[in-house]
Amino acid sequence: MDFPDELKYTEEHEWVLIENDVVTVGITDFAQDQLGDVVFVELPETGDQLETGKPLGVVESVKAVSDVYAPLSGEVVEVNNDLPDEPEMLNTSPYEDGWMVKIKLADVGELEGLMDASGYQEFIEQD
Repeated sequence: MDFPDELKYTEEHEWVLIENDVVTVGITDFAQDQLGDVVFVELPETGDQLETGKPLGVVESVKAVSDVYAPLSGEVVEVNNDLPDEPEMLNTSPYEDGWMVKIKLADVGELEGLMDASGYQEFIEQD
């Protein structure tokens, strides 16, 4: 499995790419592997306000329906509009084409609560 070092991770299996005060969010390689083939994705709208730990969307696979949680609070500034039509991108390219939303951070201090790649790997190995 792939866990890029430049990303941060959550215990709910989301990844975060930090670019100044905007973060890109998606689900990890581990999450998509556990879900199996993704068949449906529901995302928020641009302009929606997200709160850390609250659902930002839904991913449905052949195995399960799972909420995706906001790793950080802020405003949705961009949504990956290709995902609803091509949900399999979460399986084939979870870190590139399969990104979900971009969020303008409300509080950069929240970044401190995220794990680095090695911390995330240790976390999933304990499960």
